[in-house]
Amino acid sequence: MRRDITIRIENEKDFEEINKLVIRSFSKGTDYSDGTDIVALIKEIRDGQYYIPDLSLVAEINGKIVGHFMFSHFPLSTTAKKADYDINIKKTETVMLAPVSVHADYFRQGVGSTMIKLGIEKVKEKDYKGIQVEGNPAFYNKLGFIMSSKYNIYPTSGWPMQAPECMMYQETYSGSLEGISGYIVYDMYENA
Repeated sequence: MRRDITIRIENEKDFEEINKLVIRSFSKGTDYSDGTDIVALIKEIRDGQYYIPDLSLVAEINGKIVGHFMFSHFPLSTTAKKADYDINIKKTETVMLAPVSVHADYFRQGVGSTMIKLGIEKVKEKDYKGIQVEGNPAFYNKLGFIMSSKYNIYPTSGWPMQAPECMMYQETYSGSLEGISGYIVYDMYENA
């Protein structure tokens, strides 16, 4: 873990810089997004009921923002077809880690893994029982995430995942996800 990285809560003065970082990160680092959809997702999360302001974070090195990531509420559905949950929910037992962006000048330098590890510690301090993420298992497995179905939490076809193993969860302490189950259905955002 890098020792020169600190994380802090994002603030409104950071938003323009975060947007530029996200667009460059995704346009340089992925073949599926130019980053504009991710910027829109960040705004949607900030404007919605699932936003957790003190878990929307930036990573810095010597005062320069080198990463951005958010944890937000994400209720699990009881059915796989359409989100079935209490739309008035204000707090959930688990949170979603998304999106995650690293400044393109800092790719493959340990920034992403360090900032996520520091963020996981913040989630644990808030007493959430687990963290959900959708992404590359080769990266996230190293950070303690495993396939969500091992916890009786299942992905649905409502999102273009490459494979079910791309949907992962992590307990915040041993046994914390016992008794929690359901389906990850992204159409919940339509009701937010």
